[in-house]
Amino acid sequence: MYLKKMFLPTLKEAPADAEVASHRLMMRAGMIRKVAAGVYNLLPLGLRVIHKVERIVREEMTGAGAQEVAMPMVLPAELWKESGRWDIYGKELLRLKDRHEREFCLGPTHEEAITDMVRRDVRSYRQLPLNLYQIQTKFRDEIRPRFGLMRGREFIMKDAYSFHATDESAEEEYRNMYGTYSRIFERCGLYFRAVEAETGPIGGSFSHEFMVLADTGEDSIVSCNTCSYAANIERAGIRPPDGASLPLTGAKGIEKVSTPGMKTVEEVSGFLNVPPERLIKTLIYRTGKGVIAALVRGDFDINEAKLKRVLGADTFALADEKTVKEMTGADVGFAGPVGLKIPVYADFSVRDMRDGVTGANEKDAHIINVIPQRDFSAGYGDLRKARQGDPCPRCAGALEIKKGIEVGHIFKLGTKYSEAMGATFLDEKGVERPVIMGCYGIGIGRCAAAAVEQNHDENGIIWPIPLAPFHCHIVPVNVNDKDTMKAAEQIYSSLTAKGYEVLLDDRDERAGVKFKDADLIGVPVRITVSSKTLKQGSVEIKERSKEGARLVRIEDTVKDVGTLLEG
Repeated sequence: MYLKKMFLPTLKEAPADAEVASHRLMMRAGMIRKVAAGVYNLLPLGLRVIHKVERIVREEMTGAGAQEVAMPMVLPAELWKESGRWDIYGKELLRLKDRHEREFCLGPTHEEAITDMVRRDVRSYRQLPLNLYQIQTKFRDEIRPRFGLMRGREFIMKDAYSFHATDESAEEEYRNMYGTYSRIFERCGLYFRAVEAETGPIGGSFSHEFMVLADTGEDSIVSCNTCSYAANIERAGIRPPDGASLPLTGAKGIEKVSTPGMKTVEEVSGFLNVPPERLIKTLIYRTGKGVIAALVRGDFDINEAKLKRVLGADTFALADEKTVKEMTGADVGFAGPVGLKIPVYADFSVRDMRDGVTGANEKDAHIINVIPQRDFSAGYGDLRKARQGDPCPRCAGALEIKKGIEVGHIFKLGTKYSEAMGATFLDEKGVERPVIMGCYGIGIGRCAAAAVEQNHDENGIIWPIPLAPFHCHIVPVNVNDKDTMKAAEQIYSSLTAKGYEVLLDDRDERAGVKFKDADLIGVPVRITVSSKTLKQGSVEIKERSKEGARLVRIEDTVKDVGTLLEG
C-alpha cells in the first residue's frame, strides 16, 4: 500500500479525553475516530489490526471444533423475558421499540438468541456436543465509557456457546476453550494470565477471565507469590485465621458511648482514639432473600461479589436510608449487630475480635467492648476484599495485586438458560433433559488496545508482529530522487511477492516527519532508502522494538526482513 493513497490522518496531539496509552496512540496514529461517547469509527489502519485478531481467533476456534454462525444484533424482548434477564440486566441493556410498538434490545451478549436457535433443531443427545461462535458487534450502554476501544458502548466481540448432554462433556469443552484461549492470546503476542472470576449477569457456576497484565489496566488481579493461584479482585479468596478461641477472662461488658455526628470509620476512630481495626463496620443490604446485615473489620472493605455468592441472591443492593432506619432504629452510620433482628453475615476478620466498637442502633451512639459470639450471633465466611500481603487460600504464600485488562472470559453456564427457555434433548434412554451450556467470549478491539498498552514507548506504538497493520514500512528519504524511488519500489515489489504486507511512504515530506509517523504507527520493520546508503549498495533497516539501525545490502533486504519477521 502506498501511503499517499491511504486514509491515514495522523495527529500531533492526542484528544483531551484520551486517558490511557492505547486511546491516545490509536487516535494519533489514525486508527480510530470518536463518533459518540463509547462509539468509534475504525479507520483503515485500525481495521487491519482488528482483522488480524479476528483471523487468529477464527483459526483457533475452528481448529478447536467450533462452528461459526451469525446472529442478529437486534433481539426481541420475548427471548430476554423468557430467561428472566429483561428486568434484571440493568440500564446497560439498550431497549427500543419498532413501528408496531414491539420491544427489542441491542444485544450485549447472545445467550438467549443462541439457546433459541439450538432448541429449535437439536432434539437428541446424538446431536451433542455442539460449539457455535460468532464475531459480531455488541452494544452495552455503559454508564461511563472510556479508554477508547478498552471500554466502549459498541464493540466487536467473539462469543461462543457450547451445548452438552453431560457435565463431563461440558467440563471437557471448558478445558478445550481454556487451552484455545491461551493459544489465541499467545499468538496475538500478549502477556496474559488466566484468573478465577465471578460470573456476573451472564450467570453460571464458575468462570475464568484472561487478563493482559498492564499498569494501565482497570481491573485488579490477585495472585499468590508461591503457588499458581490467581483470581480477579471480586473472586479472590483469603485464607481464614486459624480460629483459635481466645479466653474471655477479664473481658469487659459492652458499654454505650456518645459519638455525636460521628458516622464514618475515620470519624469514630479519631473521636474514640481507637485504631480502625477495632471497629466493626455494619452494612445493611436489600436482597432477593430479604434485608440482611454484613460485618467487616473497620480497616477492611466488604467484597459484595463474595457476599452475594454466599447469599445466593439474584437482586442485591445497599439499603436506602429509610430501610436502614426501619431495620436498626438509627440513621446510616450508627448501625451495629448487637440486638439486630435481621440475619447477620460477618467476615472472618470480625470473628475473633475481643474489644470491638460498633454502632449502637441509636443516633449519635456507639457500643464499645463488643465481643462477637458473646454479644451477637452471625454466620462467618470470607467476605472481604483481598489486599496486598493477605494469606493465600491455597497455600502458605502471600497474595500480590497487579493491574490487568480483561480480554477474554469463559463460563460454565450449566442449565441456567436451557431450563428457563425449554432447550431440551432426549438422552439415550428417551428421557427429556435440559442441555448443559458453556459460554466463551473475547473482546476483539480490547485485544488490539491491550497490545498497545503492553507495547509502546514515548514515540508511539510497537506492534507485536502478528497484529501489526503492516509487516514493513519503507521510507524513501527523497521521493523526488529517481534512484531512491526506483530502489524503494523494487524492494516493495520483492517483499510483496514474498507475501509480506508493506507500506511505502511516497509522500513528499521531510524525512523527520516520515520517521515520526513511522514510529507512531509502529510497524515492526522500517526500511529507509536514501541516496547516501544507495551509494554503498545498501539500505538502512531498523526494528521498531529496538534502538539503532543497521545497513543491509540491497540484494539481502528480503532475506534479512524475513529473518526478522519469521525468526
